[in-house]
Amino acid sequence: MNMPSTLAELKAGGWRSRTVKEEIMANFQLALANGDQLFPGVLGYENTVVPEISLAMLAGHDMLFLGEKGQGKSRLMRQMSRFLDDFIPYLDLPGCPVHEDPLKPITSQAKQHLATTPEDQVAIKWWARSDRYSERLAPGTKFADIIGEIDPAKLAAGTSMSAEDALHFGLIPRMHRGIFAMNELPELDELVQVGLFNILEERDVQIRGFPVQFDIDVMILFSANPSTYNRSGKVIPQLKDRIGSVIHTHYPEERDLGIQIMEQECGVPLEGEYPVVVPFFMKQIIEEISRAARHSRYIDQQSGVSARISIANYETMIASARRRGAVLKERPAVPRISDLGHLYSSSLGKLEVDLMSSHQMSERQVLDSVTAEAIKTVFGEYVELHGLEEISQIFAKGVKIEVGDMLPSDHYETLLKRVPPIWDKAFEVNASGDPAVRASCVEFILAGLHATDRISRAQKHGIVSYAL
Repeated sequence: MNMPSTLAELKAGGWRSRTVKEEIMANFQLALANGDQLFPGVLGYENTVVPEISLAMLAGHDMLFLGEKGQGKSRLMRQMSRFLDDFIPYLDLPGCPVHEDPLKPITSQAKQHLATTPEDQVAIKWWARSDRYSERLAPGTKFADIIGEIDPAKLAAGTSMSAEDALHFGLIPRMHRGIFAMNELPELDELVQVGLFNILEERDVQIRGFPVQFDIDVMILFSANPSTYNRSGKVIPQLKDRIGSVIHTHYPEERDLGIQIMEQECGVPLEGEYPVVVPFFMKQIIEEISRAARHSRYIDQQSGVSARISIANYETMIASARRRGAVLKERPAVPRISDLGHLYSSSLGKLEVDLMSSHQMSERQVLDSVTAEAIKTVFGEYVELHGLEEISQIFAKGVKIEVGDMLPSDHYETLLKRVPPIWDKAFEVNASGDPAVRASCVEFILAGLHATDRISRAQKHGIVSYAL
């Protein structure tokens, strides 16, 4: 594709400049009219969050994405760049700190260049969509990082402090004609918040007491957690007032949707030399652990329970099954309840225990409690209650069943000789012909019996024993 390389060619081609919000609005309207998927890979927000974003974009608003951790706020912000043009022209001007609009320059350097250079000698380059988005994490961010600072070298050369030429541009000015995102807004220093407030409203800033004015064209996005955003004094009222729209995100409302997200984001393949087949009830338990944690009184709910915990736990469970498959030469490997014993490593860093409610319980004890609750919930959806008592009675005869994440599947075939036929009839989880799937079903049933207080459970050296 041949694109104009001079200002004269650009004008002859009929190009017209637009503000970044006008550009986004036009492209978003086109996507709506064409029925395009607006935010690929973002699940569960079609009827809640996406309509709010749509109205904000069509209104030309700067936005704040407000929600707990792991709700896709950063992903949504990054996908806003999809509605920018593929390329936009800018002045090829060495030393210019911004990508200047060839028809509407904002710096004195660019204005002077256009005033003194013939249009057929004004060089044009093209700025790609992928480079027009920038983001920053608020903690540790200084005023000079995102707004700018007076350049001592320019002052020494005789430039006035009140002139824009004296300014060393920060991230936001350098994103002129693009999108800038600030993550964790409440953690931003108050002085920097004042600078943002001025950019959103007056398009000027006060640097060391001198007003420096530059007409920056930028869409600004923010993200924040409700527990800190709504805390008095964390975000200055003037900045809150000038954010056009607040977009409220949320966790998956249905378990099956959470499973879809978990499978989509999983970074561990199920195929390979030692493939893994995951029973659906194991996927349900993994997602239910996150859902149970979001309602547990032992966990600090203000910080939230990220969707990343389901993803990390799912990957850990698959890894545990694959290790067993490789060691015991079992293909396919099938995750079991005993594999959940390895979730401490992928869960504990993502959960914050409520010290006031946990009654001195350790993090591991809290996770064990949440996992047991999740197993009990899923187990209750599979069980036909009329068979439970007969299954429980076999343990009254002194039967003791041992299971473990590194026991071979044929070990479970031996166990099945010691249970009555009602076993198969009582549960929707039927007796599979595959020994590995069968082993997973056995552990699920035993864990469910324990979760419903019908049998006891003891663990030692990775082996779990179930008895009356």
